[in-house]
Amino acid sequence: MKVILLCDVKGQGKKDQIVDVSDGYARNFLFPQKKAVPADAKATSELKSKEAAQQYKISEDRKAAQALADKINGKQIEIVMGHGQDGRLYGSVTSKDIAERLGAMLGMEIDKRKILLKDNIKAYGNYSVEIKILGDICAKFTVLVRE
Repeated sequence: MKVILLCDVKGQGKKDQIVDVSDGYARNFLFPQKKAVPADAKATSELKSKEAAQQYKISEDRKAAQALADKINGKQIEIVMGHGQDGRLYGSVTSKDIAERLGAMLGMEIDKRKILLKDNIKAYGNYSVEIKILGDICAKFTVLVRE
């Protein structure tokens, strides 16, 4: 009997998979525990429309991420930091500082965990920084640290 799993079932498959199980297993275990429904035409078409909606959402998210990457690529943000008598920075420029400045420039919230820094910036100058927006979509921009 073909059934559509409503949750992960050990030894059978993952959620929203169509699997072939014995009639007794389906009637006595899967159906009473609401872990599966029969794979009739209605349930199959619902599953296909759900998958299509999921693919559409993924493609829209990728388009939005690519648009954001295009907006960020090549930009330069400027961070002003104080320094001591020896010309060294007070503290360092962290990914949090960069995320705040970039977010203010773009008018949106940027997650500091998506900014890829090898180490915190501890001196004045230009630094190339990369931000991972979604999966394999990344953008590069420049951070200018000055007095």
